[in-house]
Amino acid sequence: MTFNPHTPADREAMLAAIGVDRMDDLFSAIPAGVRCPELQLPPRLTEMEAAARLGELAARNVYPKDGETFLGAGSYHHYVPATVGQILARGEFYTAYTPYQPEVSQGTLQVIYEFQTMVAALLGTEVVNASMYDGATALAEGALLAASSTRKRRRIVVSGTVHPAYREVMRTYLSGLDVDLVELPVPTTGFMSRVGDLTPYLRDDLACVVVQYPNFFGGIEDLGAIVDAVHACGALVVAGTYPIPLGLLESPGALGADVVAAEGQALGVAQSYGGPYVGLLGTRQAFVRQLPGRLVGMTTDAEGKQGFVLALQTREQHIRRERATSNICTNQGLMATAATVYMASVGPLGFHEVATRCYQNAHYLAGRLAALDGFTLPVDGPFFHEFVVRGQEPAAEVNERLASAGIVGGYDLGAVDEALDHDLLVCATELHSRRHLDAFVDAVHP
Repeated sequence: MTFNPHTPADREAMLAAIGVDRMDDLFSAIPAGVRCPELQLPPRLTEMEAAARLGELAARNVYPKDGETFLGAGSYHHYVPATVGQILARGEFYTAYTPYQPEVSQGTLQVIYEFQTMVAALLGTEVVNASMYDGATALAEGALLAASSTRKRRRIVVSGTVHPAYREVMRTYLSGLDVDLVELPVPTTGFMSRVGDLTPYLRDDLACVVVQYPNFFGGIEDLGAIVDAVHACGALVVAGTYPIPLGLLESPGALGADVVAAEGQALGVAQSYGGPYVGLLGTRQAFVRQLPGRLVGMTTDAEGKQGFVLALQTREQHIRRERATSNICTNQGLMATAATVYMASVGPLGFHEVATRCYQNAHYLAGRLAALDGFTLPVDGPFFHEFVVRGQEPAAEVNERLASAGIVGGYDLGAVDEALDHDLLVCATELHSRRHLDAFVDAVHP
């Protein structure tokens, strides 16, 4: 587009029209002393010099190679097949906007439909929306969905083993609503939530119980028993999860969870210093009208040809504000596409193999750490690819020793509770070889 700047005569005419003599008069409300501050900028650089400088700054970032990081806690270092980046970079997907017009958006709509189909099979739910912003917002939206679906029940109980960042997001979400949010403490022993922890709250005012499977500390709780107990009092279960463990574990939906939310980052989405990620949210068909965001459906046109359309969308342009289920009215389309390509590329057998390798690597590493003097595994129950190891010195010191060996250690649980400052949350994935696992053990022992 050609840029046509205003001429001096144009500017004078505009100033005269608003009754101002000079351009500076438009900024009279700003104190003169701060109106034009002196910027302490470095000298100008040529393009080559600027590229070299930016390269120096980028080199300060710590980028662990495959197998050199054992940090999980919600963001996981998995292998991403080359097909993901290749297809994701195609202009049809990379520049696609909201598919309002189905006649020109069939490719985008079909990808979202395939995403919904595969995620529904993964989570074990009857319906899945077109994705959420991330796992935290998906879980919070799942709790809202459950509260909206149980009408007069206004109490939400959150297990103490749910990801602390997710609980914080949920706290923010529900702060302005007529909802009684009860957050249970981290279990003092074992890092596992059980039915007995929930028993005092299983009353007729309970809307839902929010749990995580596997939980934040890596433990695999008895979700089936929790579901049975919660359903017995007429409430719903909202289960947070991660995709990769479901390659081995029975899905939360199959175990009876009414709403299932997950962080989909492990499905071909790079860690990218924390985002953007993609949230997964599924539920029963009976609650489809309470789903936030949007839902793509498959239909036929007047000629009987297959087509895809936005079948449900809680967007302010399309419905009355008071009828919206959430202020989230879009989805993470590009990241959902990456997840779709990943699932299609890996397939059911590959997914199972990735999960198996994660499980085996984590249990090998846990066994070796537990055999060291001064180290124990305090999680009281089975785990998948993440576990807590407790030492005789602060976890921060252990991580420093690992860093000096070129290894990114686990998550210091002292950030969750000061009483847990000797506990380290360690994660192993399919990217770890036996050499990487042994190197971790050698570096962690003083």
